[in-house]
Amino acid sequence: MNPEPPLPPRGRRPFLRGCAVVALVFVAFFVLIVLLSHMDDWSLQTGEKVAVLPVTGLIADSEATIEQLKKFAKDDSIKAIVIRINSPGGGVGPSQEIYEEVKKLKGKKIVLASMGALAASGGYYIACGTQKIYANPGTITGSIGVIMNFVNVKELIEKIGLKGMVVKSGAFKDIGSPVREMKPEERELLQGVIDNVHSQFIAAVADGRKMDRESVAKIADGRIFSGEQAKALGLVDALGNLEDAVADAGKLAKISGEPRVVTPSKKKLSILELLKEEAKSIIGDKLSEQRLRIEYLAQ
Repeated sequence: MNPEPPLPPRGRRPFLRGCAVVALVFVAFFVLIVLLSHMDDWSLQTGEKVAVLPVTGLIADSEATIEQLKKFAKDDSIKAIVIRINSPGGGVGPSQEIYEEVKKLKGKKIVLASMGALAASGGYYIACGTQKIYANPGTITGSIGVIMNFVNVKELIEKIGLKGMVVKSGAFKDIGSPVREMKPEERELLQGVIDNVHSQFIAAVADGRKMDRESVAKIADGRIFSGEQAKALGLVDALGNLEDAVADAGKLAKISGEPRVVTPSKKKLSILELLKEEAKSIIGDKLSEQRLRIEYLAQ
């Protein structure tokens, strides 16, 4: 008959129990962190709410904003969306994509715009897709126009003994080259593109604000307005802050009482993902410097 294994010394039992308690505390803490990290997502699932979607800074990409708009659109508990704009505008393409996505929500959700310190050019373009626009009296807005920026370094590189050379497949392939003067026919071509995109902006404002095209065209020369001036011109519906816009959105959506406000949950990135995003941003900025860029941007 085999002898029974020896019991651990009595002095070790409290130590093992202590280790077990510490382990349980760590597990409980980890579970709590996971629960808290998902509270934003769970809060979107019950009760009637107003969602606030920020559009801030230079509008260079539309993907994240459109993704969030679609997420809010699918949530039946969200009855209204307020797009909070603090932006000088940005790329024509991204501004138009967000504007079109906002328009798609009409008839499905109440969608309002609340303009902060600055909502100009492409930022105002997006606001025109909503049902009602709020601005502060001092909000800088308007700047209905299009711009292309070019830099010419021909004289500089000649002074240091350099000469730019290019081999191209067509007369306009190197249009906007920084190493030579722009030709009259190139300027005419680019002006035609600018005028066409500018016409699209005027049409969007006229449609969104229910104004006649001629009235919009008279003030669509790139000038900026205060929120108070914009309201007098019909570019803005009401003067008020974000809270006023949220309260009005709740009323229009027929939410009883004070509406519950939700915002997009913050995307959690690992260190590797952060490094990838930073690298992509740097590379994208460098590449964009080498391309023609047409923008709805306040200068």
